[in-house]
Amino acid sequence: MFSGLVREIAKVKSFKNDTLEIISSYVPKIGDSIAINGACLTVTQLFDSGFSLNLTAHTQEKIATENLKGEVHLEPALRFSDRLDGHIVQGHIDGTATLTHIQKQSSQTLFTLSLPSHLHHLMVLDGSVCVDGISLTITDFQAPYLTLTLIPHTLENTLFHSYKIGRRVNIESDVIVRSIAHLIGKTSKNGWEKYDSLTLGY
Repeated sequence: MFSGLVREIAKVKSFKNDTLEIISSYVPKIGDSIAINGACLTVTQLFDSGFSLNLTAHTQEKIATENLKGEVHLEPALRFSDRLDGHIVQGHIDGTATLTHIQKQSSQTLFTLSLPSHLHHLMVLDGSVCVDGISLTITDFQAPYLTLTLIPHTLENTLFHSYKIGRRVNIESDVIVRSIAHLIGKTSKNGWEKYDSLTLGY
């Protein structure tokens, strides 16, 4: 489990043959879980300046593999003693979104993403979403466009300050919303519509 708070901007040494090599000051153990750009991966080998991780075919289909170069967001898995300052993140990427607009304001920057249709019902206004491993609050959502507001601290201490229009980013929806959506889909023939109609009486 992760919090969506990046602990280090690490460097990619190489990515080939399903193996990602990361140069980092963090020293894990073999078998540890580490999120790279939000994707939970397993440490398979250590070397002097970093470590290797394996990416399954399933993971590679879900994430923006073209961003596994240069610098990446890194977050080690949480310990039970750690504070949960972000939100509960599994490191299980739901898919990718495309950055369509960046609007700089006096004390914040708005990022707009275009989401694929299978993620629309998982976006909740003022709820949480994890983008490239960063825990963020959903400022607005008008399908297919998701708007996020980044404060200067987040912008300066993540790779978001380098993002350009057209970049694909990894998206993980809130685990609670995702779980409820899955259960409702399994137990109700009418899905969300049935539950929406029930709540009108309250």
